[in-house]
Amino acid sequence: MTDTQKLVQETIDELVATGAETGLQVAAYRAGELVVDAVAGVADTATGRPVTSATPFFATSVGKGVASTVVHVLAERGVLSYDRPVAELWPEFAAHGKGDATLRHALTHTVGVPGVPADTTPEAMVDWERMCATLAAAEPWWEPGTRTGYHALTFGWIVGEVVRRATGRTIGQVLRDEVAAPLGVADEIYFEVPADRLPALAVLEEQPRAADMLASLPPDLPMFKTAPAAVFPGAGLYNRADFLRAGIPAGATTTARAIARMYAALLGEVDGVRLISPERLAEVTSVAYSGVDEVFGNPVTWALGYGIEKPEERPGRFGFVGVGGTVAHADTESGLTFALMRNKFAFGDVSAAERLDAVVAASGA
Repeated sequence: MTDTQKLVQETIDELVATGAETGLQVAAYRAGELVVDAVAGVADTATGRPVTSATPFFATSVGKGVASTVVHVLAERGVLSYDRPVAELWPEFAAHGKGDATLRHALTHTVGVPGVPADTTPEAMVDWERMCATLAAAEPWWEPGTRTGYHALTFGWIVGEVVRRATGRTIGQVLRDEVAAPLGVADEIYFEVPADRLPALAVLEEQPRAADMLASLPPDLPMFKTAPAAVFPGAGLYNRADFLRAGIPAGATTTARAIARMYAALLGEVDGVRLISPERLAEVTSVAYSGVDEVFGNPVTWALGYGIEKPEERPGRFGFVGVGGTVAHADTESGLTFALMRNKFAFGDVSAAERLDAVVAASGA
């Protein structure tokens, strides 16, 4: 056991023992090699089933980084172009002035369609054709490309439908065929979770402080206009079998080691597999859009499909944070990738990820 693995294991054991966490996975790669693969706690408190390295977790928006990776793999092969209008593949999307909206706009959350209708239900969400038709017919909140606002749910249908129209396959099938299978993790990372894998998933637990945090926010925050309460982020929605099977690529179901491996294969070779060229890596991890988020009101910086947190402090880091506290990212400068999965769904709480990320980074992995 390496010193880094030991430090991470001690930390996650402590988090579980104190009750701060229920189940955790942490994985890290450096220079194409797995340097941390640690687990602690239980995947399901009702049965006591333990977390293993192969236990998939629904990771909310961490999945947007997976969807973006699929896009870049297809762009590398000439199947997709970032500046091609979405409507050239999906003509219906041109309605209400969206004809010039491009895949680049979708990846940078600047399309202008950040919300779903107020009557959207979980049953409607899992109907792919229905949701795509709804978004195609939607009137944008702003002219595409002129502002940014987090497309928490709609990102998935827009990007996923572009991939489907371009390839004739769902984005989940492309993920499996072009990313997961070559990397040897086809049974650990999904958009559409196979029915026979559902019992293996970690069960998310809603934390009371999540509701308290939401209640503390201003009621006129535009965020509350993007989704009705029935489909707002929460363990209840994300544990539903129909939701997990639907393959909405605004989120993904994954193990920590699978997504850390995916990011490692963006940075360089992993067992002979590299997903994109160094030139494309530089392109897709550069700043693509900066501005004030129209949904949350905070300054944001986007690469092509990945978030760039604190670009002035961590210029090489790109990836995604999930609303429930999951994290996955890579660093082009250090060559390190990191992922944390958890089943305590605490809205906006990334304290465990930040602590463990610091442990891995400080150790030199």
